[in-house]
Amino acid sequence: MRAFLANLRAKYPTLTEIFRFLVVGGIATVVDMLVMAFVQYLFEPALYPDFLSLFTEKDVSPAAYITGTACGFTVGLAVNYALSCLFVFEHRGRSRSPYGFAVFALLSLGGLALHVLGMYLGNGVWGFNGWAVKIVLTLVVLVYNYLTKRLLLFREEKNTNEKTEKVRHD
Repeated sequence: MRAFLANLRAKYPTLTEIFRFLVVGGIATVVDMLVMAFVQYLFEPALYPDFLSLFTEKDVSPAAYITGTACGFTVGLAVNYALSCLFVFEHRGRSRSPYGFAVFALLSLGGLALHVLGMYLGNGVWGFNGWAVKIVLTLVVLVYNYLTKRLLLFREEKNTNEKTEKVRHD
């Protein structure tokens, strides 16, 4: 089995990277949603007779779901960054530096902006269930996050290859 997985990883490196990204993203999303639910409960505990009602209640104040979304996002960001650096991307680029974290956070803020705007429009303006909106937005932001981080942060450095080629020829 181990040989099969190694062969699969060697033959389809991008596919295995995407699979690891999905697993890490799933973990970060669960953390995000649990933090969001906890913050919403702290804002308006009288609205929720039990824990499961956190996921079905439509009458939540905008302050509660926006704050919950932002807090969940922040904790999810930290989890996602740590796990992405450790397990997801083979080419670390500049990711494990203060600069790398800053770029990771800025790219993630774009995802947060999409998420908060989507929550405001989907739940606040159009009145859809906040959790249904969050699930759809999670999928949209997932694609955004993978593409931006893969293309801008976790990529093979061209300068490193050029230096290596230069050393080999000298």
